[in-house]
Amino acid sequence: MNERTVPPISAAAAAFLSRPHRPFINGRFVDGLAGDGLAIDDSASGEIVAHVPESGAELVDQAVSAARAALEGPWASMRPVDRQNLMLKLADAIDADADLLAEIESIENGKSLGVARMLSAGGTVDWLRYYAGWATKIEGSTFQVSIPVPPGAKHHAMTVMEPVGAVGAIVPWNFPLLIGMWKIAPALACGCTIVLKPPQETPLGLLRLAELIEAAGFPPGVINIVTGSGAVTGEALIRHPGIDKLTFTGSTEVGKRVGHAAVDRVARFTLELGSKSPMILLADMEDGIEPLLAGLGMFFNQGQVCTSAARLLIEKSIYDRTLARLAEIADGMTMGAGRDAEAQINPLVSAKHRQSVQGFVERSLAAGAERVSGARPVPARGHYVAPTILHQVKPEMEIVREEVFGPVVAAMPVADLDEAIRIANDTRYGLSASIWTRDMGKAMTAIHGLKAGTVWVNSHNTLDPAAPFGGFKQSGIGREHGRAAIEGYLETKTAIMRYA
Repeated sequence: MNERTVPPISAAAAAFLSRPHRPFINGRFVDGLAGDGLAIDDSASGEIVAHVPESGAELVDQAVSAARAALEGPWASMRPVDRQNLMLKLADAIDADADLLAEIESIENGKSLGVARMLSAGGTVDWLRYYAGWATKIEGSTFQVSIPVPPGAKHHAMTVMEPVGAVGAIVPWNFPLLIGMWKIAPALACGCTIVLKPPQETPLGLLRLAELIEAAGFPPGVINIVTGSGAVTGEALIRHPGIDKLTFTGSTEVGKRVGHAAVDRVARFTLELGSKSPMILLADMEDGIEPLLAGLGMFFNQGQVCTSAARLLIEKSIYDRTLARLAEIADGMTMGAGRDAEAQINPLVSAKHRQSVQGFVERSLAAGAERVSGARPVPARGHYVAPTILHQVKPEMEIVREEVFGPVVAAMPVADLDEAIRIANDTRYGLSASIWTRDMGKAMTAIHGLKAGTVWVNSHNTLDPAAPFGGFKQSGIGREHGRAAIEGYLETKTAIMRYA
């Protein structure tokens, strides 16, 4: 194939990449720790662009200690409206810095610069502003006491909502800035403090965020960011006795380790985990919708989305023509760097992950699946996998059961909606699903029948700060976003006062 030119990195991004990158603890960047601990590459070229330190147990302990001290310091006595205003100040700073933040994430993750600007940087601002409003709206309730002690006594009873405490957060590499803010913002709104571990592969955007946090004037220790691997930094964080709540987004296998670590010391926890999301296409779906199915559901961010439409369940009467059209679209998608505005498919996050995705395809073909798209060459430089659709798959195949987290989709014919729902639910996962139909009766049947935390109708991958998000079954425990997330960062205290 003709190689597309990889656009150069901007001067602002190059200047950021060239300076030392250090953990952010107790309101400052830790001195003397810039070095060659973990290499970060440009996903479009494979070239190393920066290094970040590995934060060991001692540094994690410093960060947790700072977070605990901040719980009892100025942060604890700050008025809710002042927390709100400080969060809004940070949101304005992120908004002003959005172009640089987007480019950093596009470089280290590979994603489209447009997606990074709109969703990663822009969404981060939206989520932070939404939760800033919650800081002044945390409230308890009053209730009557039905069993007075002693008999005849009068009581006033109420609940008081308090921050859960110091939060340990671990975020994935696909949308590190946005998902990082999904955890930072509700924690701050509730008066918690936080120690956040960025992903090993994509930590740079969150370190740039730390610079903006420092400039915004948050009290020391309220937000701490420690870089490193899951095996070292992550393990130290999830097992630290000073963490009151763990919140993790990532694979189900790692999420189980996080949950066990929390249960071992009865810490609170929220897990948003893996998925094998179905997309149900019925014969009465909107005509000409296939480009939206491919771009929004199947191959958005190269399929590196927990809610990606990884299983296509297509009604038999439209199966052949729909599959042929989707394959045509997939094989026509332009591959190139995230900084290339014309590219529709960008590189994956790393060479290691590309090998993992390719392994799924190779094993599926060996097991009898057939490839209807994705056989074309990919750029020689960078971590590319062509958008691939497989069919002639069986329910027991790995490609149907396990999360690939790449631009690889398994297609299966279904007789009707009932069969589609049955097959869609035949999985250990339950994060999301979508149905495409003009019949609202069928849509409502799917909404009630699908075992998933989010069900989209004639849409896919649509999120909102106010809409709860999380999974059924092994796709997680608890919810992000909206009031549901706020409740996860609060403890309820009951107070009963006898006054007569």
